[in-house]
Amino acid sequence: MSDRLGGPAPTDTAKADLHRYLQQGRDALLWKLDGLGEYDVRRPLTRTATNLLGLVKHTASVEAGYLGETFDRPFAEPLPWLDDDAVPNADMWATPQESREFIVELYRSVWANSDATIEQFELDTMGTVPWWPTERATVSLHRVLVHVVAETHRHAGHADIVRELVDGRAGLRPVGDNMPAGVDEAWWADYHATVENAARSAAK
Repeated sequence: MSDRLGGPAPTDTAKADLHRYLQQGRDALLWKLDGLGEYDVRRPLTRTATNLLGLVKHTASVEAGYLGETFDRPFAEPLPWLDDDAVPNADMWATPQESREFIVELYRSVWANSDATIEQFELDTMGTVPWWPTERATVSLHRVLVHVVAETHRHAGHADIVRELVDGRAGLRPVGDNMPAGVDEAWWADYHATVENAARSAAK
């Protein structure tokens, strides 16, 4: 059974629902790499160098901390780009020595550690986020899950735009992509022109 956008049907518990949306965001991020060569998954396409593989690396790193260390279940593999002496933004791009396969497998390993945390604890279980100010560092699994879901989908949205800039491909997911049905490139060109003309008219 699916929801109206083609994803899994809603579940019976709040924790399972949060986990479902987290997994949808994870899957979307990795899907945006499909079919691209090494340059295109790494190329910076904004002034701040946003790139697809870097988005995966960053999101994996964020999730490893929030659903690992926060609940005394630290992710076992080293993440040297998060060390205090790492260069700024080292988690936002992949070096030539960090293969696509390495980054993707790292993210999947993070999922496994996070999923075990989600399975082990109830939503009202309290943990401590070491990098947050002391007065608000004690948080529930519920709040952390909401935070990680929001973070993951934010970066999945970045990946949507970056992938479209790379080769024009767009959509929410491989099946049920949430794009208008039955349209072609000519329709998109006309639509783009309509939006451009509306913007210019409003700016007068």
